[in-house]
Amino acid sequence: QVQLVESGGGLVQPGGSLRLSCAASGGNSTIKSVGWHRQAPGKQRELVARITSVGSTYYQDSVKGRFTISRDNAKNTADLQMNSLKPEDTAVYYCDAVIGLWTYWGQGTQVTVSS
Repeated sequence: QVQLVESGGGLVQPGGSLRLSCAASGGNSTIKSVGWHRQAPGKQRELVARITSVGSTYYQDSVKGRFTISRDNAKNTADLQMNSLKPEDTAVYYCDAVIGLWTYWGQGTQVTVSS
């Protein structure tokens, strides 16, 4: 059974940075793509960024130029570097991993941007 564990969330002031990490374990198949999503209170979950197995990336317009997604295929990890954070980035951040026909989700990590 594949498990995803996010880490790196916390409280940061506006303009600050955080680095989230997503670690996958328990699977033997290649991870096709990894995505980072977020869900703010009262809002729907939204895709923030995604990276494929060959390194192609997608970013939501609101985070372009501020967030960077990366992955280490050998370690089965994917990171989200978040710079110039804004209060509107406050949310629970989740990672997902597409493996074969299945999509697996982590439990989420809270990111709060506040002074």
